[in-house]
Amino acid sequence: MNLTVNVVEENEKSILNVSGEIDIYTAPKLKETLLPLTKVEGKTVEVNLENVNYMDSTGLGVFISALKSTKEKKSKLTLINLQDRVMRIFEITGLDDVIDIKAAIRGGNE
Repeated sequence: MNLTVNVVEENEKSILNVSGEIDIYTAPKLKETLLPLTKVEGKTVEVNLENVNYMDSTGLGVFISALKSTKEKKSKLTLINLQDRVMRIFEITGLDDVIDIKAAIRGGNE
């Protein structure tokens, strides 16, 4: 499975629309797009994961790197529209407590 990353710029915010699977093969593509955006002071970077149905620990590593970068550069990272199985990875590792996650998509009981 491939990974598609599109960036939309809105004033002080960059929105990354990510589609596909984030794993050891595709994570470098996400990292090379995401990290430079987090190095702009005062910038908000929003990552839309609505179309990501699989992510492994390599993907977590990318988001941890991005979070560290935002702390250093006083920018902000927000993840939105996570599918259940991707959200679960953040919950299991406790990263949902340190990364700003909004609008998780819950399957099933809606």
